[in-house]
Amino acid sequence: MRDETTDVPALHRRSFLKYTGALGAAAAVSAPLSACSSGPESTNDTGTGSGPDRTLTAVIGYGNDGSWDPTQTASAFCMAANNHVYEGLLDTDPISREPYAALATEVPKDPDSTSWTFTLRAGATFHDGKPVTADDVVFVFRRILDPDTQTLAKGFFASWLKEVRKIDAQNVELVLKFPFPDGLSRLTLAKIMPKHVFSRPGAWDDAIKGKAIGSGPYRQTAHHPKSNTTFEAFDGYNGPRKPAFRKMNWLTIVDAAPRVAKISGSSAGAQIADNIPYANIGRLESGGMTVAGGAGMNNLFLMFNTRHKPFDDVRVRQALHYAIDTEKMVEVALKGHGKPSSSFLDEANPSYRRAKTVYDHDPDRAKALLKEAGVKGLSIEILAVNVSWIVDCLPTVKASWDAIGVKTTLSPQETTAVFTKMDQKQDYQVVAAASNPNQFGLDADLIMHYNYGPENLWMRYTRWAADPVAGQLFKDMDRATREPDPAKRKAMIQDYIDVVAEQAVLYPVVHNELMTAWDPARLSGIRAQPYPGINLLQAKWA
Repeated sequence: MRDETTDVPALHRRSFLKYTGALGAAAAVSAPLSACSSGPESTNDTGTGSGPDRTLTAVIGYGNDGSWDPTQTASAFCMAANNHVYEGLLDTDPISREPYAALATEVPKDPDSTSWTFTLRAGATFHDGKPVTADDVVFVFRRILDPDTQTLAKGFFASWLKEVRKIDAQNVELVLKFPFPDGLSRLTLAKIMPKHVFSRPGAWDDAIKGKAIGSGPYRQTAHHPKSNTTFEAFDGYNGPRKPAFRKMNWLTIVDAAPRVAKISGSSAGAQIADNIPYANIGRLESGGMTVAGGAGMNNLFLMFNTRHKPFDDVRVRQALHYAIDTEKMVEVALKGHGKPSSSFLDEANPSYRRAKTVYDHDPDRAKALLKEAGVKGLSIEILAVNVSWIVDCLPTVKASWDAIGVKTTLSPQETTAVFTKMDQKQDYQVVAAASNPNQFGLDADLIMHYNYGPENLWMRYTRWAADPVAGQLFKDMDRATREPDPAKRKAMIQDYIDVVAEQAVLYPVVHNELMTAWDPARLSGIRAQPYPGINLLQAKWA
């Protein structure tokens, strides 16, 4: 089975760009840049040599042919790469997500203020040698906030950020609509891009296809969709995360078996790989590799078409969740590397509270709910993505639903095929897919708006946004965003998550770990992430 990227629609489809607040990490095929169309280079440069100029080779289990535009991408490969190429005013630690000064000289001392002033780092330059100025900062934020330009980033900023003003060449002011301390960590999602490059006609299309010019510690040197992307330390970088590797070669290998083979054995062709299958952990560890997991929001979710009866009935949606033997799924499919969901949020999230409705395995209750809803002889086709661990989980869903008298057919397909059907508004019953909003951050407000909202693409897929319960939910979410008291805001979020749990329109079944493997004899400073991709900004040669 092919192991695709995080299981969501391709962000650079024009059909997506009509909407805001959508997920998008599945890699649709992009036309490569003419300058990058000569085929893969240095794919066998594995860093096995000696000296400071040797190449670090990484294997990424996701496609590199998604959108590279930082204002709209959710591609796992592209987001991870962009974190090495670009900087925000502030960036965040990849694990704690605490903000630190990146292009800006310091984190604002008063996060509760409605005005944040930032001074740009003296001497900061883009990879083409041009200086970073306030004009570049304003350029990016105006794109994000432009009501006529629909980007993914808009959903992370528009609710609380009013405008960004240039003070002078080295200083900018962010004006907030109301106090919003969580906005500081979100600034890493607004990567500062050179206006002189990306304001040109057609430049945003070039960014989608892979053109990347930032001010970060690594500059992109070649990009070959479906093969590899290469990087080199940027000599002009004077920021806080110095490049430790002279060169990097990131291979995209979405199939699990060749990905594992690439980092296995004495002749391994790479030093680090993400998206490691659970079944291969023991083999890699016995070969001297370190394998570590990150538990977070990565989840298998079910999404119901609420205009396809009987899935408009909340009792039917609940019944199907109660029927699933999630403990068996964790044991058999996930090899113990996961937990049945007890909230939309994972248990490690700072805003987690056990939901009032928790779908523990209860087939008798499931049968009773179906009977109460007047549903008999139900047959379901599960339209699923063919991500390897999702495919491993599907037999448990089928067995569980068959056991309560629901005839179930599994239909795993390529991720792009599944979401092309969604984009085309084709009829469906239930979708089983994967998601992980932790690649954007940890704050619950971001996570929930990423999935729910009146203009959210996922709600368009579910056909649920016009439901009166949904309307009230969206109002409650907006009120929570504006609540200035952190404790009250947290409680409000937890309360509306109870509604999301009860309605079970788009809801996680299990949360699981993502595994990363690396050679400790060659690399140090590696930390496994609870979201796709890798971050090497604090890593170095061992």
